[in-house]
Amino acid sequence: MSTNELIWFKSSYSSGSGDDCVEVAPSPTTIHIRDSKNKQAPTSQSPLTLG
Repeated sequence: MSTNELIWFKSSYSSGSGDDCVEVAPSPTTIHIRDSKNKQAPTSQSPLTLG
């Protein structure tokens, strides 16, 4: 799945001031993380684990 196909939303851990926030996008096996100020930059990814 490419990052263009993901549905991004503001993380609840982000501050409420302007565009200074972190965005996350879950996929079936991974959580994708990006800086909202630089959406074209590479994203970080973390495996999704349940338990």
